[in-house]
Amino acid sequence: MSAVPAKPSARPAEPWRQRLIRSLLYGRNVDRAAKARARVGLAILAFATVYTLIAGRLVMFAIGADAHGARRAASQEVVATARPDIVDRNGAILATDVKAASMFGEPRRIIDKDEAIELLTATVPDLDEAEVRDRLKTRKGFVWLKREITAKQQQDIHKLGIPGIGFLRENKRVYPTGNEVAHLIGLVNIDNQGIAGMEKWLDNQGLADLHRAGFATDRLQKPVELSVDLRVEHALRDELLKAKEKFHTKAASGLVTNVNTGEIIAMVSVPDFDPNNPKEAHDPDRINRLTTGVYEMGSTFKAFTLAMALDTGKYGLDSLWDARGPLHYGKFAIHDDEPKGRFLSMKEVFTFSSNVGAARIALSQGVEAHKAFLRKMGQLERLRTELPESASPIVPKRWGDLNTITISFGHGMAVAPLQAVMGVSALANGGLLIPPTFLKRSEEEARAVAKRVIKPETSDKMRFLMRLNAEIGTAKRANVPGYYIGGKTGTAEKVINGRYAKKKVLTAFTAILPADKPKYQLLIMLDEPQPLKETYGFITSGWNAVPTAGNVITRIGPLLGIEPRYDLPPADRLILAASRTTQ
Repeated sequence: MSAVPAKPSARPAEPWRQRLIRSLLYGRNVDRAAKARARVGLAILAFATVYTLIAGRLVMFAIGADAHGARRAASQEVVATARPDIVDRNGAILATDVKAASMFGEPRRIIDKDEAIELLTATVPDLDEAEVRDRLKTRKGFVWLKREITAKQQQDIHKLGIPGIGFLRENKRVYPTGNEVAHLIGLVNIDNQGIAGMEKWLDNQGLADLHRAGFATDRLQKPVELSVDLRVEHALRDELLKAKEKFHTKAASGLVTNVNTGEIIAMVSVPDFDPNNPKEAHDPDRINRLTTGVYEMGSTFKAFTLAMALDTGKYGLDSLWDARGPLHYGKFAIHDDEPKGRFLSMKEVFTFSSNVGAARIALSQGVEAHKAFLRKMGQLERLRTELPESASPIVPKRWGDLNTITISFGHGMAVAPLQAVMGVSALANGGLLIPPTFLKRSEEEARAVAKRVIKPETSDKMRFLMRLNAEIGTAKRANVPGYYIGGKTGTAEKVINGRYAKKKVLTAFTAILPADKPKYQLLIMLDEPQPLKETYGFITSGWNAVPTAGNVITRIGPLLGIEPRYDLPPADRLILAASRTTQ
């Protein structure tokens, strides 16, 4: 069977748009005017398409430059990433992030580097010309030129139209409260990384790892709630600044803590700094004296000495101690500031702040028992809190009888003030040593980490002694009506060139309130207060730290929710009577 020849293939159908254009341009039946209009329209359309493409490429190029720089900056881990807000216990913002522009350069894309350097340094006078030149003369793809520039500076630089100069929006850490909580909050570096205080603690808790992994680049992070109360912090700082000026001190510091939870309610050490101006933080005189400094705490340590003896059950509040004269040990002699020339009861040793009495009490327990008790009270080892800044106590390498004698009244051993506060809180709260914290903590959570260090009845006796000291002893000038405070004073001579200087002292006063059922403890410390006419030339704690504490208590009592109570009976009838009925 023969094959049928195939038909020639038909010509492909021309698209109707092409036929329309062909007919408009070349068709014979179309008038000349229509063809002219068609040709002009097509020319306009062609030119519009070309210019649109060019404009689009320019926009993409401009945007792509910053995006390229941003990707390069991110790859070098130098872009300041986001951090969570830090707030006080009532929600007041202590630290937060805002957006700020930073200027970068891409040296490979800059055509005339000398002109760029001249224009930039003329527009931003605080730019270092030599530094900018060094950075732009490299062959790097990305260099920072100035971090955190102002909106006006960004606008002026943008108008210069220099290729290869761009901007990135970064997170900048700001501290709305300025100096108020500086030592507690700490600060960050230019890359928004914590370098001190709670900011550094945040990074150590995993925030830095999140940044490196790219999971902390937004602001949707849960705020960090601290235990501090900004209102109390402000009142404490204000009174410390007044005391520093009045008594012409080198420094002043103070703490307010919750004795039942270990929470730090306020912490101030002046001179301080503004974390918005990081250069101030490098001044060595602006250290946090409450955690990074260690000091001989003076007679406040007598509280530990008496508690040690009372807790054995062998001695009571009426036990007598020989204070008829100085206590001689080798070539040394221990004196009382106001010698009574007689035996003193335990109560009188505390209220008269007798060095001789405290020394004899400590010697009755022995060196090893003394060391063991102070270790149990957390005074012999470095105190660890959320704050990275802390110091180890200075204790004798060879601890003998003479060391026990001097340490019994707060000399010859130096601790961080926060460390001493932790121990005194245990004496007042029923006998539980609770680690301090700068984070919010409930009483239930506190009891889970607490350790019993003295008997409850010993704590009752210590609260009685502290209240008695406010009634008839060295703490009378802090006895604010209605708040039923108790406390212990301390004056320690400072060591200058290896010798104790009688004219240069550190005064301290620690108070509990209210003394019958303590909720809070207050510590006031003044560094080298000067004698005044109204202090009759005295520089001891009762004349400066104690009245300062009274001023602070007057202001913070209402803020802490402590309702004033008047016409309360004396300590022996309220505290000791209650103690006897519960035993």
